[in-house]
Amino acid sequence: MTAVPASDPLPERALDRLLDCPPALLDVTFDQLRTLLVVHEKGSALRAARALGRDQSSVQKQLDTLNRNFQSLCGTALVEKRGRGQDFLFTQVGRSAVELTRTALEGGLDAIQLWRHQLGRTLTVGTTRFTLEYLGQAWRHVAEEFRSREVELRIVHVRSKDLWGKLDTGELDLVCGTTIVDPADSGELDRFEVLPWWRQSRPVVLTNLSEAELPGRVVDAERLRRLPMILPSAGMVNDFLRRWYGPEYRGQLTVAAEIEEIHYGTTLLRSRLARGCMVVAQGVGQAALDGQFGESVPLRVLELDDETRPRLQQFTGVFARKGERARHGADHPLNLLWAAFEKEAPVTASRT
Repeated sequence: MTAVPASDPLPERALDRLLDCPPALLDVTFDQLRTLLVVHEKGSALRAARALGRDQSSVQKQLDTLNRNFQSLCGTALVEKRGRGQDFLFTQVGRSAVELTRTALEGGLDAIQLWRHQLGRTLTVGTTRFTLEYLGQAWRHVAEEFRSREVELRIVHVRSKDLWGKLDTGELDLVCGTTIVDPADSGELDRFEVLPWWRQSRPVVLTNLSEAELPGRVVDAERLRRLPMILPSAGMVNDFLRRWYGPEYRGQLTVAAEIEEIHYGTTLLRSRLARGCMVVAQGVGQAALDGQFGESVPLRVLELDDETRPRLQQFTGVFARKGERARHGADHPLNLLWAAFEKEAPVTASRT
């Protein structure tokens, strides 16, 4: 770990002020200040207590203590009770204390997270719902090592559309997910280190329409426009449709239903409450045909193809920021987990 240069010494007057802190200020704890923030967000002691997993009386006692201390320090309380059922009223000093506390606590938590990461004490991994099992396969190789070294593994559920943003900003150290790529654009993933996890494949159409209603085995862009579509609110499917039809793709399609997640869409098709089609990953289409999402109701999987459109493919893999792994030794948790993924990567995956 890089040595941190020593801070400049405090000016004598500043040191004197620290040594002469009023006792009432020294009695204020981080726990009390955290409670103040939660009360400010939730509005009442009862709702704050629920969020904190405490008794209401415990929260109220902390507020009373803070009020007494700040009454002594500043001549005013931080919060005032109002009528029954009404939220607390924060005084001007209370609102300033909330902002100061939020800045201090959030900055401190961010710094601790950074220090823990630099020391190899935490690792944050993002997965989609359908790639979580891949993390589970890799985890068995490092679980004992992580536990013995007290390394904390944080798992974050992310949608496909958020993978790159959260990796770029450092919110995630590693991503195991699926995205849409254009094979003709070889530089699309250049800013990441990539471990391909599975063979690339094209999205497919899952439908409960009969052969008479929708003949053939291939659907092109023009035909897809005319079909009743079940569309998810976000995710890989939307990325595919956006690249095929442009940002206003919803206006070019016939939307029969909108859903939050794929499982609901497959259930909707099986129930026949909606008649139509849904663009899904090839693996999801096969799982639906195998009856993994519910009782067996005849569904069909059709290919998506159009010579006038980009020949987009779904790409499943493990991703890290380029150069990130090289900054750490082989025994750093990031590299240990990456090596574990390499052990489990299917032999059909071509590494690039």
